[in-house]
Amino acid sequence: MDNKKLILSLKNGDKASFKEVYLNYYDKLINIAKRFNFTVLTPEDFVQESFLRLYNKRELLHEDVLLDKQLFTICKNIMLNHINRENKIIQLDSLEAESEQEDPETIIFEERREKLYSFINQLPEQQQKIFTLHKLENLSYKEIAAITDLSEKTIANHIYLASKFIRKKIESH
Repeated sequence: MDNKKLILSLKNGDKASFKEVYLNYYDKLINIAKRFNFTVLTPEDFVQESFLRLYNKRELLHEDVLLDKQLFTICKNIMLNHINRENKIIQLDSLEAESEQEDPETIIFEERREKLYSFINQLPEQQQKIFTLHKLENLSYKEIAAITDLSEKTIANHIYLASKFIRKKIESH
């Protein structure tokens, strides 16, 4: 079935089409999700959530855009949202742990880290995501490109601009 027909039948709630998409893309999405080290959820969790969202929001699919691109974008957004939530939880946990111990070096480190995060939060959203994935999640340009559908050159440019901005902020403080 061609892309347009498949998407139209998905939009109409055709279960056979959904099964076809599930069988064709499950392993591909698992391979993308396996590139990340998540502390709570498994790659299978993200893929299941992606297919659930695909089915629940099927009326929003675009017939003129390749289905695999739309499905990969859904999965990518779910993972990025989870990374952002997980980072916030880790930050809160580390703040609580550090408030229990009043070591001067720890306090200085925490103040610097808070400044860094405040500078990161001032970046444009796309730069913020890419910088976080590369510098804090230790993903390669290639891995980030697979998630964001951007070229490695664009990824490198975003990281360069973000690093330059953060360096200027650090120097001025």
